Amino acid sequence: DEEFDELCFEFGLELDEITSEKDIISKEKGEEKAKGASEVVLYKIDVPANRYDLLCLEGLVRGLQVFKERINLPRFERIIPAEGEGQRLIITDQTAQIRPHAVAAVLRNITFTKDRYDSFIDLQEKLHQNICRKRALVAIGTHDLDTISGPFTFTAKAPSEIKFKPLNQSQEYTAPQIMDLYRTDSHLRHYLHLIENKPRYPVIYDSNGVVLSMPPIINGDHTKISLNTRNVFIECTGTDITKAKIVLDIIVTMFSEYCEKPFTVEAAEVVYPNGKTHIYPELAYRTEKVKPEYINKKIGISETPSSLAKLLTRMCLKSHVTGNGNQIEIEIPPTRADIIHACDIVEDAAIAYGYNNIQMVIPKTYTIANQLPLNKLAELLRLDLAAAGFTEALTFALCSQEDIADKLGMDISATNAVRIANPKTAEFQVARTTLLPGLLKTIAANRKMPLPLKLFEISDIVVKDPNTDVGARNYRHLCAIYYNKSPGFEIIHGLLDRVMQVLEVPPNEENGYTIKAAEGTAFFPGRCAEVFAKGQSIGKLGVVHPDVITKFELTMPCSVLEINIEPFV
Repeated sequence: DEEFDELCFEFGLELDEITSEKDIISKEKGEEKAKGASEVVLYKIDVPANRYDLLCLEGLVRGLQVFKERINLPRFERIIPAEGEGQRLIITDQTAQIRPHAVAAVLRNITFTKDRYDSFIDLQEKLHQNICRKRALVAIGTHDLDTISGPFTFTAKAPSEIKFKPLNQSQEYTAPQIMDLYRTDSHLRHYLHLIENKPRYPVIYDSNGVVLSMPPIINGDHTKISLNTRNVFIECTGTDITKAKIVLDIIVTMFSEYCEKPFTVEAAEVVYPNGKTHIYPELAYRTEKVKPEYINKKIGISETPSSLAKLLTRMCLKSHVTGNGNQIEIEIPPTRADIIHACDIVEDAAIAYGYNNIQMVIPKTYTIANQLPLNKLAELLRLDLAAAGFTEALTFALCSQEDIADKLGMDISATNAVRIANPKTAEFQVARTTLLPGLLKTIAANRKMPLPLKLFEISDIVVKDPNTDVGARNYRHLCAIYYNKSPGFEIIHGLLDRVMQVLEVPPNEENGYTIKAAEGTAFFPGRCAEVFAKGQSIGKLGVVHPDVITKFELTMPCSVLEINIEPFV
């Protein structure tokens, strides 16, 4: 297990965990449910999302064997059948509105076993989930070629005109009935929306009118693949031709090793509505040239061109040095659709070299990091507030509309709050415009604690601002609260004086701070003051209104201070 873990890491993968079906079930559903489950050891391997060629056991093992230099990368070959003998897939112009593209290929004289068959189905499922974007871009259909006869037609018909027996069902259904049948199916219901409201549904027929599939929903039962299937017809339909070609290439390259002539694929001809034809799969090999010094410089190593070529060859990119050693020519196989740019080649060279083997060096540029001034100020204030005997609270930046409006006696439109589009819970509907509700909720949750409760928070609040590029702006606020049998206005006022003292702001009008009587909906009438500093209003302090206290399920009076600290940065 350790060796395999090490190998995965060297190859750029991660062995996530070593488990078994029994372990998984007992973790999720408890010991009881796990009785009788298989105890066969399972490796859970994390594969990077760009490596479609590692999504099945065949590709993964082949990749690791090439990496360990035990085998050479096989050469994939497409066989073009004699004139008139190959399979044809004819696309009609009705498909243009819904799924315009299709590609096809045939795996001849293939031998399935239970494991190979499971892997074949599993690879299709994994491709459907990632590159096919849950079948929206591409849908794969695989059929037993001996149960049908070409040429095949890919068309789109009115739902009521389509009737066939879907996979693993016992009777025929029309397309609308199939949609209803799978509406409750945990697996297939996620794909119904792709075509549900379209006037025509895509469908593939053979020359006798047998339905192969209704992509992207379900295949017909007639063409079902079994362990005895010898010839497989593969079709991929979709809205993105590039992705469809990649998917077809991956499936045929992964499973052609089980054909009588390993790594050969029989090509199929696709006829477009305009009469043009194209042979698939493309199985295109292409060559790229990269300078060895480019690779060395980007990774930070100094390898010879021939050893770089060897590293790349181990990553399934067959390479050799050309010219007088100043170019590496790399052949990119059809399995590696993820190689788009030279940097992808460099990345593979780095993986093969081993990230842990790259020497650490001190960067050429010297820069000294600095704390953001606003964060530095907030940190310093936190220390002084704590020294004043207040306890820091950290509350959620999102809250419900009631918290910032109704409970504080304001109207939601007056708060200028930023709303969340489709909130998961009522607690997280808007971004907070004041820190007060969070502290009041914290006190409500800690009513059992001995009095007085003295809390503070220094965090961001968010308000709408049409003048910014994102339409909203953050302000760093300081909020402190004192909760006791008596309101303790003098304690909060004292805290304000202390904060100003440590900020070196004198208590005068010219260049210091002053407080003036004011009114606020959340405050007790005549017990509220506005704080002015640096020539602007920076916040309020006062005794909280009894209505607000009861709405937050509290029973004692409290006084509060909330100011914006940004002017003091």
